[in-house]
Amino acid sequence: MSDTGKGPGAEGAPGREPVSGSPGGPERGGGRGGPLVLDQSDSATRYEPRPTLSPEEDHKGRRFWSARRIPAALTALVVLGAGGLVLYDVAAVRAGRPAMYWRRRLADELAGRSLDSTWVLVAACVAMALGLWLIVLALTPGLRRVLPMRRGITDVRAGIDRDAAALALRDRAMEVSGVQSARVRVGRSRVTARALSHFRELDAVRADLDEVLANGIGELGLARPPVLTVRVRRPVKKG
Repeated sequence: MSDTGKGPGAEGAPGREPVSGSPGGPERGGGRGGPLVLDQSDSATRYEPRPTLSPEEDHKGRRFWSARRIPAALTALVVLGAGGLVLYDVAAVRAGRPAMYWRRRLADELAGRSLDSTWVLVAACVAMALGLWLIVLALTPGLRRVLPMRRGITDVRAGIDRDAAALALRDRAMEVSGVQSARVRVGRSRVTARALSHFRELDAVRADLDEVLANGIGELGLARPPVLTVRVRRPVKKG
């Protein structure tokens, strides 16, 4: 007569090993058939808060720097082409071949013209203008279309496109009662809103627009909130 207390899955059945350790931790197996040990050292997720910025640093609003890929690529191609051409001509002369026509002509022109010649002055002005342009591109951030937003933490930067900000503010302006149409222009330091009102007093519509757009600018989270200018007028009657 068999013992019903020791069926499959009961305590003491072959192939089952007791589990030791504290509950709640991840399981660490000791191999096939070995005991499972619960380690609680890795059970809690380590969270390191990111460093936050002070209010002064949060409102600096430094602009984003442009990669300037097109000017850099054009400059690199011009320098590479000119350098390669001169290097090829010098190597050809070293090999006993005559110099290229353009280099002989340039040497003759430079030897025969004085420094106050018109063509020399024009070439110098063009070279100076190109050099100044490259210096300005290297020292200025660019990306004037992107407005920097406030930074809450050090390693995260955000910005919003000026057209997107203008569209969001225009949608807010269209919600004001009495506004028939509205146009919003967002600059780096100023927001200009023009609206047409077909009913209500213009002063009341202007006051509502001032409040709504000021709240909208605050909700954009810009590092440097721009100055708001609102203009409201009646639509021109045709006929």
